[in-house]
Amino acid sequence: MEAELMALAAAGATAFVQQMATDSWTQARDRMVSFFSRHRGGEEDVIEGELETSRAEMTAALEAGDEQTALDVESEWRTRLRRTLQSNPAAASELRSILDDLMPGGERQQAADVDNTISGGVQHGPVIQAGNVGSLHFSGHEPHLS
Repeated sequence: MEAELMALAAAGATAFVQQMATDSWTQARDRMVSFFSRHRGGEEDVIEGELETSRAEMTAALEAGDEQTALDVESEWRTRLRRTLQSNPAAASELRSILDDLMPGGERQQAADVDNTISGGVQHGPVIQAGNVGSLHFSGHEPHLS
């Protein structure tokens, strides 16, 4: 169950952060303010202020091409959602409902177990298997083959 909650928190953070750059931000913000105030026991105006700060950071990061700050904002909300779901697993159904509303038409990615196996051959560098890999950069040297 833990993996399912972590996947839900990740999907929630991704969907929510994506909403920061859309016209439907106010609706998304209001839903998340209600969600966090109910399940984490915070004051709505404080939570709303934190969300608006994150949105300002995200907007500035997108305009400046600052991928790290954008990732940090998403990570912050993923962590908050994960902690909320860990302390109150029943909140998962409400978060799923919010995601369904924010990402209509099945745009939300479904979490699934993945089992990858590499066999044979010799790998002289990193091996990456993923459904989505964003701007990864590897530095290093070329292996010397004998």
